Amino acid sequence: MFGYENERCEVLAEYIIENQTTVRAAAQHYGISKSTVHKDVTFRLHDVNPFLYESVKNVLKVNKSERHIRGGEATRQKYLRQKAEK
Repeated sequence: MFGYENERCEVLAEYIIENQTTVRAAAQHYGISKSTVHKDVTFRLHDVNPFLYESVKNVLKVNKSERHIRGGEATRQKYLRQKAEK
């Protein structure tokens, strides 16, 4: 899709930063695995573009600190949907 890994990791990082999104959402948007996105933005990007790496690292840090909230909200929505179907 992207041709080169270096280009792909920069595109992924820019998408995550611009949209303040998660690794999972970026993977879904580009149609690649979340493992690939994670490896690109946490390992490869550091060598390719250190400034962009620091920016995406900050977004991922916020995502990690909020994940328990997002998980709880997802579970809440699941049970609300199930209750509405009954």
